[in-house]
Amino acid sequence: MAAAAGAERGPRAVCLIVLGMAGAGKTSWVQRLTAHLHSKDTPPYLINLDPAVHEIPFPANIDIRDTVNYKEVMKQYGLGPNGGIVTALNLFATRFDQVMKFIEKRQQDCRFVLIDTPGQIEVFTWSASGTIITEALASTFCTVVVYVMDTSRSTNPVTFMSNMLYACSILYKTRLPFIVVMNKIDIVDHSFAVEWMKDFETFQDALNQETTFASNLTRSMSLVLDEFYSNLRVVGISAVDGSGMESFLQHVADAAVEYETEYRPHYDRLRQDLAEAEVKKRDEQLEQLRRDMGDVAMDSSHVHASVDVENDEEPGPSALILTRGIADEQDEEVDSDTDDLDHDKAEVQSEEPAFQRYLEKRKCRNHTAAKQ
Repeated sequence: MAAAAGAERGPRAVCLIVLGMAGAGKTSWVQRLTAHLHSKDTPPYLINLDPAVHEIPFPANIDIRDTVNYKEVMKQYGLGPNGGIVTALNLFATRFDQVMKFIEKRQQDCRFVLIDTPGQIEVFTWSASGTIITEALASTFCTVVVYVMDTSRSTNPVTFMSNMLYACSILYKTRLPFIVVMNKIDIVDHSFAVEWMKDFETFQDALNQETTFASNLTRSMSLVLDEFYSNLRVVGISAVDGSGMESFLQHVADAAVEYETEYRPHYDRLRQDLAEAEVKKRDEQLEQLRRDMGDVAMDSSHVHASVDVENDEEPGPSALILTRGIADEQDEEVDSDTDDLDHDKAEVQSEEPAFQRYLEKRKCRNHTAAKQ
């Protein structure tokens, strides 16, 4: 039955929300992935959500800069760079329902929807607009979060742990399928990071070379992330030479299956609960309206005139609406002493005596004139 429902819905676009620290290579990787998908005759639908970027190396179907002027927002509200980005995203989120309609129209033609987010990751991840956009996409489309990290800057175990902690926080906040993309493997191979994830002792040996206070904190934190690492999808890619793209697409396919089996039922339940809550609220409002209209019916004198005496029941709100304007006609139908009279006959009868007197006077006058 689930398969039949999926067949009725047809192919669904897979939305990839690309997140990552500033300088991790998110936009460059989106450009490389776009070129790779075009080479496979599966062009993606591209959305740019960074209002402060000067140029983007890919043709965006939807660009936030076409809707919100970032510099004008800063000037009008007296904001700094980060505040301007947050406000621009908030303004754009108020019209995101239109973006959803565009995606729905194009999902038959575009298998993937790539969403490039601002470089300041906290601006999107921890803002109200980021939550609205993420939940709106996840409630309708298969949505996967892609966390891009700079492999060349993560060779330090403390920096690596900072990236992993941020990735873990995003995973548990969004509650969506998650892929860690280790970019720039053309500079540094990502095998060391994969080994740190799988082997706790290897990571501890790397930490022993650090003597800072942060290393002690990192050592404690690493114990917590073992469960996070166990189910984490990790792939190494290069935005420069395009290596690792096929492995990434395979991870995306697996994440899409996970979404359909584990996450979509959750969002379907949320949607059903929301619909039931709306129906319940509407019923409560109708019931309140019936009670209010019932009070009006009890206090109105013209309503008592139309009460059914045999059933001894007062009309509800619908009866009041249907009989409004007809009450006067019903009053006219009440029997009276003059209803059985023929008004035309009565008028003739009231004129006959006067006419007889006029004829008699006329006859007498004519008779007198004849004698003379």
